[in-house]
Amino acid sequence: MYKLPIDIDIETKEILKSAIIANANLAQLRATLNRLPNPRIILNAITLIEAKESSEIENIITTFDDLYKELTLKDTMYPSAKEVLNYRKSIIEGRRLVESSGFISTNMIAQIHHIIEPERGSIRKTLGTVIMNSKTKEIIHTPPQTEKEVRDFLANLEEYINNHEDDIDPLIRMAVIHMQFEMIHPFYDGNGRVGRVLNLMYLFLTKKLEVPILYLSRYIINNKEVYYDLLKEAGESTEAVTKFILFMLDAVNVTSVETMQFVEEVLKSFEVTTDLIKKELPKIYSRELVEAIYYEFYTKNEYFAKELSVSRNTATTYLKSLEKIGILKSEKIGIEVIYKNLRLFELTGK
Repeated sequence: MYKLPIDIDIETKEILKSAIIANANLAQLRATLNRLPNPRIILNAITLIEAKESSEIENIITTFDDLYKELTLKDTMYPSAKEVLNYRKSIIEGRRLVESSGFISTNMIAQIHHIIEPERGSIRKTLGTVIMNSKTKEIIHTPPQTEKEVRDFLANLEEYINNHEDDIDPLIRMAVIHMQFEMIHPFYDGNGRVGRVLNLMYLFLTKKLEVPILYLSRYIINNKEVYYDLLKEAGESTEAVTKFILFMLDAVNVTSVETMQFVEEVLKSFEVTTDLIKKELPKIYSRELVEAIYYEFYTKNEYFAKELSVSRNTATTYLKSLEKIGILKSEKIGIEVIYKNLRLFELTGK
């Protein structure tokens, strides 16, 4: 392995051209998000989608339905859902840590790992770790082995992350940071998910994102074999690093466009729902009511009452009225009655 900065040109014409397009798409995504009446109504959906798809890369499979029930009911019936929700929590905490400190440290990365894998310890201390293709069992990369080596490489990565003296585009640097972190592979498990949270943290740090709305995991899932092949090549030759950078920039390009489309669909759905409530339930309509419906995929009486500052009886009346006109659908689980936002479920395609 090599330490950063790598002694190669990471600003080739091809890379710079791709970075320009990625920055333009990311800026357009931020502008699209600003059209929402309240950005909060999209954040839960997007962070949940990212958490689900990032976890699928690690073969942690769950359904949106299980996720929403775990989130709403705090039910231990859904262990995979709990792991996914830990990842979602790590995204939110990563943003908070960067905002409060203005830098990214090894300790912060370890904190994120502890949220994602609370039972899996911290920095590796034992030898023998390799990165392996889960399908072919081929060894892709042998990371640093001793704890001292791992910590030395992490210290070097931390210095690179927080050095803003050069004028290299942050999206290019993000790709290098992601590659290096994955090749260090500092933890026994959860490295992939931590690395993808680190992407978002770096974009917060460099002001490329204000909120975690870019979910790269779908692109990696769709190109998983290419991703691992490029990681292997980059570990063997510095010349192959440029290919990995181009892959990550393409991930930003494609993901920005897909996320914009999703935000546009939510905007359209929000307005259709607004019009329907104004027409069918004008006495209870308010902008806050529609936002409360879209804040989460599932809701229940106590959440709705709190969001709208109304009594539980009034919240129940609202929820039942919204179910009658086909916006929500109730489901009884044990003693709890929860309400599913049918429109948001339709947008996820699940």
